[in-house]
Amino acid sequence: MVDRVFSEARLAAVYDRFNPWEGRGDFTFYLPLVMGARSVLDVGCGTGELLRRARRDGHFGRLCGVDPAAGMLEVARGQGDIEWVLGDAGAVRGWERQFELVVMTGHAFQVLVGDAELRSMLAAVASVLTDDGRFAFETRNPLVREWETWNRRYSEVVSDAAGEVVRCVCEVAEPVEGDLVSFTHTFTSARWERPEVSHSTLRFLDSDALAGFLSAAGLVVVEQFGDWDRSALTAASPEIITVVRRGG
Repeated sequence: MVDRVFSEARLAAVYDRFNPWEGRGDFTFYLPLVMGARSVLDVGCGTGELLRRARRDGHFGRLCGVDPAAGMLEVARGQGDIEWVLGDAGAVRGWERQFELVVMTGHAFQVLVGDAELRSMLAAVASVLTDDGRFAFETRNPLVREWETWNRRYSEVVSDAAGEVVRCVCEVAEPVEGDLVSFTHTFTSARWERPEVSHSTLRFLDSDALAGFLSAAGLVVVEQFGDWDRSALTAASPEIITVVRRGG
């Protein structure tokens, strides 16, 4: 489901200020992969910062971003030499074998909270990969229980492009049961008529459950890491970073 808040350009425009490139280990990890592939699909591309950076850094191939939030794509479309598609992973059906690399960054994989939508996304991704193509994505390791720090980590203050202060307060719904974590981000600014509240739920799959979904989709793990420095995956790793290919 698309959160109404990030369908609006006002909040989408400050997204990158709350999530700057310099603080994102995922972009540091994915950018070399993008630069090494002639055709790249970014599912859940948000404001398109990864693909826009790749183009600025000299990528001359096909770059395509897909996102269900219109406000995010309004920001992304500031760079017109990249394909921007409004929709979810299903929007790519019909593009069989067209991409050497598919990525999902920013823990977008965890937005897929239902088994059916997760299976549908994996099937769509598998269909667009070339014979030697790769799908790279990450999901947080549930054993670390990172959500217990979010109230502090994701409550921040930034300034928008006009210099206006925007405050974000994150609150996690307690108690957390099962593999779903629900939370809100409340955005406020002195010149706004009212706060904007983003409601989200993310799914925290463990490595065994993830392996089951990948296998069922005919995807084979090529590499797996526990953090953005490519360290080995352990029980204490914050991430489950996975690169897969189609089996066969």
